[in-house]
Amino acid sequence: MAANILLVGSGGREHAIAVTLAKSEKVHKIFVAPGNGGTETAGSKIQNITLAYGSNFENLVRFALEHEVGLVVAGPEQPLVDGIAAPFKKVGIPCFGPSQLAAQLEGSKAFSKDFMKKHNIPTAAYEVFTDFEKAKAFIEGFKGEFVIKASGLAAGKGVLLPETLEEAVQGLREIMVDNVFGEAGNEVVIEERLTGEEVSVLAITDGYTIIPCPPAQDHKRAYNGDKGPNTGGMGAYAPAPIYTPQLAAQVQRTILQPTIDGMRRDGIPFVGVLYAGLMLTPTGPKVLEFNVRFGDPETQVVLPLLDSDLADIFLAAAEGRLDSVPVKFKQACAATVVMAAKGYPGSYQKGTEITIQENVPGDITVFHAGTKTVDGKLVTAGGRVIAVTGVAETLEKAIERANEGVKSLVHFDGAEFRTDIGHRALKLLAHKSASSSGGATYEQAGVSIDAGNLLVEKIKPLVKATRRAGADADIGGFGGVFDLKAAGYEDPVLVCGTDGVGTKLKIAQAVGKHDTIGVDLVAMSVNDVIVQGAEPLLFLDYYATSKLEVDVAKDVIAGIASGCSESGCALIGGETAEMPGIYQPGDYDLAGFVVAAVERTSILPKLSEIQPNDILLGLPSSGVHSNGFSLVRHIISNADLTYSSPSPFSKGQSLGEALLTPTRIYVKQLLPVVKKGMVKSMAHITGGGFTDNIPRCLPRGVGVEVDVGRWELPGVFRWLKSVGGVSAPELARTFNCGIGMVLVVSRENVAEVTSLLQGAGETVYEIGKVVADEKQGVKILNAETAWA
Repeated sequence: MAANILLVGSGGREHAIAVTLAKSEKVHKIFVAPGNGGTETAGSKIQNITLAYGSNFENLVRFALEHEVGLVVAGPEQPLVDGIAAPFKKVGIPCFGPSQLAAQLEGSKAFSKDFMKKHNIPTAAYEVFTDFEKAKAFIEGFKGEFVIKASGLAAGKGVLLPETLEEAVQGLREIMVDNVFGEAGNEVVIEERLTGEEVSVLAITDGYTIIPCPPAQDHKRAYNGDKGPNTGGMGAYAPAPIYTPQLAAQVQRTILQPTIDGMRRDGIPFVGVLYAGLMLTPTGPKVLEFNVRFGDPETQVVLPLLDSDLADIFLAAAEGRLDSVPVKFKQACAATVVMAAKGYPGSYQKGTEITIQENVPGDITVFHAGTKTVDGKLVTAGGRVIAVTGVAETLEKAIERANEGVKSLVHFDGAEFRTDIGHRALKLLAHKSASSSGGATYEQAGVSIDAGNLLVEKIKPLVKATRRAGADADIGGFGGVFDLKAAGYEDPVLVCGTDGVGTKLKIAQAVGKHDTIGVDLVAMSVNDVIVQGAEPLLFLDYYATSKLEVDVAKDVIAGIASGCSESGCALIGGETAEMPGIYQPGDYDLAGFVVAAVERTSILPKLSEIQPNDILLGLPSSGVHSNGFSLVRHIISNADLTYSSPSPFSKGQSLGEALLTPTRIYVKQLLPVVKKGMVKSMAHITGGGFTDNIPRCLPRGVGVEVDVGRWELPGVFRWLKSVGGVSAPELARTFNCGIGMVLVVSRENVAEVTSLLQGAGETVYEIGKVVADEKQGVKILNAETAWA
């Protein structure tokens, strides 16, 4: 264990960290550089040191070596962004805090937003600008409310929430032209303004394991009622009652773990505290910002709830073994009230004497922020001076204790503080109490009708875009209507199909990319009906999940709508089902149902017309499509790869992204050929590959020969064959191997069919022929050479 610890920083956060570390019997001395009045008067175990340090931290490293420091803890963001971890690592002293590269999560909002986009971590839509005129043009054309953020560190002041366009342009000019935040404003992020409750989640990590602390909410506004100017925080409380266990599980799965995993996979593992500032929007939790250190004043309510040795935790995280130490928190609540200097956050006076009553009760802690000692007296030295924290078994009592401490324990002239810290939480708790007396609700059982209604509103424009003759493609009712006469049919036969996506869903869920899986769902269904000569008319979907995440469902349905538009059918309805207990959190399943029509005389296959020497034409696939993914996942697992690994067969993509390439839809290019009567039968190559699918479109007495040397085996299949040791016969009976649709055509019609398809932008391969065969077999030719 590190007997001596060096803690860098001077605020309330550092005082809270220091006194919590000092509780460890394994810690001999805590040196705080430079510390404040609280750390100076906290007892012999904590000692302030005054050391000037530049970006190379030479003085601190020299001090640490001379005083046998075994662990360095960086409190504020600036030394982390400046790279404090590296020089200590160089001399063998572990540092609890991220590397300079990893600290970009806070140091560069542009980096942070790009990282979240890359790893599908939910956040607000955004654009990054380095040119004022381009940024100005963007906000002038932006529909809705937005936020302007200086990309670099701006001491918590670089975020603007303009109410008017004029205010926005002026603020943008101040940041980018007038340089009010210096170099921090050379680059700006403009993003949509999210609405909802804010929650701060501080999580400790070693780059693999991530352990969240109790969720906190702070009060940014200076005055009661959340009025007045923004501050660094006038108080906080934890755990925040709005942050339910269900939300915590969702954030762990969709934000915290993917962030830590993504940083590690990008080659910049994150060690320290990841502070996720979240907005609990109507469509689920989204990241407002990431910080790379403990928050202030959140630290003052989180650490008093810790029931484990903080020094053990910090050292274990810094050494990459966080899973080896217990991290427990008390079953209690904490609230802190900040006492600020008069005039804060504007100009304020320093040097005012502070008196603190001796014998502070054990359930109250006085944390120092902007204080120092002068001639033996404690005086104000900053805007936020003191934070008084109360701990109790309930939040109501914790807030009472904090307020009592402010009134009776601490005094300095002109002290300003809020008396309504926790008011939102208290109202929520009162509402929950009133609701609970009225009996159980559907939402308490895990099903949100409101979320379902919100999803309907979000997808209505997507659905309307699929309108076609015969259907209005509107949703919101309990069924759909289609007019066959309006679609131009005279003597139609209805053809129906249903399908799912299979375990390809597991990859979409693992990668967090949901906007193409809906295309697969439509493709699998409509390709199955076009082989019967039928035109897809209408489509319905079924989406089932443990807990409805509106943005995820919207992305899925956007893909379904896109597939419907591509295939010319109307999305007229569907069903969304929340089934907690049936599905695991984050899982969802999909099913699709298509109704198609074909004139009675044009139904395929025309089995009586198929004969030996008819030609097989193949249309290329886009990849694995939606079958065989259980084998794909098995191969990837055995190869010790992850879906974020670089794709070995598709340059510039991750393995997961490449595998999520959606299934091709063949409807629009095939319909004109089918309606001309030049196709005898077709086979959609799905589960079962060539071996099982082609015989379905053949009469008894004939089989086929497929010459796989007629087209190039795509890279994904070569890779699967090589890495998985898949035999040629297994490849042919599991995957499409690069051909997603097979047509049986008379030899005399091959040229015209090929020409029509090529005119529609299709690539056509002549891949084989029909042969006499009583077993309706599929003979694969040239696999040994073509697939070697």
